[in-house]
Parts: sequence; C-alpha cells; structure tokens
Amino acid sequence: MRYGIDIAPLGGLAEPARIVELARAAEDAGWEALFVWDHLAFVWGVPCPDPWVVLAAVAQATQRIRLGTAVTPLARRRPQVVAAQVATLDRLSGGRVILGAGLGGVEVEFTAFGDDGDARVRAAKTDEALRVITALWSGETVTHHGRHYRVEGVRLAPPPVQRPRVPIWIGGDSPAAHRRAARWDGWIVGGDNEEGEMAVPAGELAAAISSLVPADRAAAEGFDVAMTGVSTGPDDKVFEAYQQAGVTWWLEHLHERRGTFDQLMARIEAGAPSGDGVTTPGPAAPR
Repeated sequence: MRYGIDIAPLGGLAEPARIVELARAAEDAGWEALFVWDHLAFVWGVPCPDPWVVLAAVAQATQRIRLGTAVTPLARRRPQVVAAQVATLDRLSGGRVILGAGLGGVEVEFTAFGDDGDARVRAAKTDEALRVITALWSGETVTHHGRHYRVEGVRLAPPPVQRPRVPIWIGGDSPAAHRRAARWDGWIVGGDNEEGEMAVPAGELAAAISSLVPADRAAAEGFDVAMTGVSTGPDDKVFEAYQQAGVTWWLEHLHERRGTFDQLMARIEAGAPSGDGVTTPGPAAPR
C-alpha cells in the first residue's frame, strides 16, 4: 500500500498558498501523492479554490509526489478543456498526474448555473466525456459525434507525458460507479466520515474490492483502489486491515473539521508508514 494525502480545500484551506505549504511538507515527510477536492463550494457559501490552478502551483513546488483531483465532476466541465488542463499539468509535473473523475455529489453546483442536475444525465455525460478526453490525449486527430459532445477533426497538442494516457480513477460507491471504475485504472472510495472517524469496515470494503477487481486483473494491470482515511500517525494499526482488504493507496484525509491548520500540518510531518516501519521519503514514479 502506498500513502498520499487528500485535502478538502474549503474554508481556511481554500487559500492556495496553504495547500502548497502542506504539499511541500508532505513530500519532505515521504508521502507519495496529493489530491484535492473539486467543488464549487462557494455556491453553498464556503470558500474554495480552483483545483487545477492549485495543483499547478503544487507541481512547481514539488518533484516527486503524484497529483490529482478526488474527484472532478466531469459533467460540469467541458471535456476538451479538462483534456488540455490535465495534459498541461502532466507536462508541467513531469508525468505525475492522476485524473480522479466522478458524477459530483452536490446537485446545486450544477443547477445554480443552469446545468442539468439529474444523476442519469450526469452519468451519461461523464462516460462520454471520458471517451472524448482519452481520445484527445492520444495525440491523434479526433472526430466524435455523441449525445452530449461533438469534436470535429481536432488534435490536442502537446499531449500528456504519460503514455498511453494519464491514469483515471473513478469515485463513487454505487453499483454504476463500480462498473465505471472497472473500465478504467482505479477506484476512489471514502472510508471516513465528517467527524474524522473510519466509517467503512475493512471487511465490507474487501468484499466490494473482490467483486470489482479480481485478484488476477489487479496483479496483471495494476488496478488501484484508493481510500480516504484518518490515522493518528505512522504506527497506527488502522493501515494493516485495509491493506489486507486490497487497498493500494491510503489517502490521509485532511479537512478543517479534523483540526486546525497546525494540527493537520503536524499529522503530515509525522509521515506515513513504510514497508519496514520506518518513514522514509522516496519518489513516486509515474506509471
């Protein structure tokens, strides 16, 4: 199991410079990835930044950690813009990006701007957007005539560094989300609740992983299962059960309900466990 952090950039954590500060500390402490939420939280009265601008700043402030969103609701973004943003960030970071994608769980973030909030429409747009994005990443000329999107003979340049494409992890815990995740490179699941407690038992998660990703496929294709969670430090016993359940990435969940900025920083600086029980910084090589 590998270890990263997942930041809810809301409220006081909406200040981009604070996220960059946390990112530098995370890399120094040996964490291997940094993810940020992708919300329009200002719609419901909470400050939030643009995740792609923040991640670009983090890319310039770090050298090793993987970078991504957990997760981007593709139905409220234009796929050609997402394809270009991710390709640009992948080149800027030297091939360290993972695209976390999902339907989006806050309907008003769609309806407040006149977008359709219906879950079925969002699902259809998400699936089609993923096809458009990955086609554009190929660097080939793309023509696409779909229900929601059209592309007329366009070639994206420059393409992402990672080939054949940037890894895509799907968020969500519905049967449809599981099926969608199985078609791509990974699944992101929330393991903790707003009170900062683990809410998904390891045994329950193991059953979901087993049905989603057969062991032979996981070994052959490197399918990832990333789970957000909370721990007290690198020696916490919580990690072992989820590793045995099949989780390949633990994403330490950082948000203001969990503690002050200084408390969150202290948890980052304490580090994550390594295979020998010693926290040692190391590179997270692109796949």
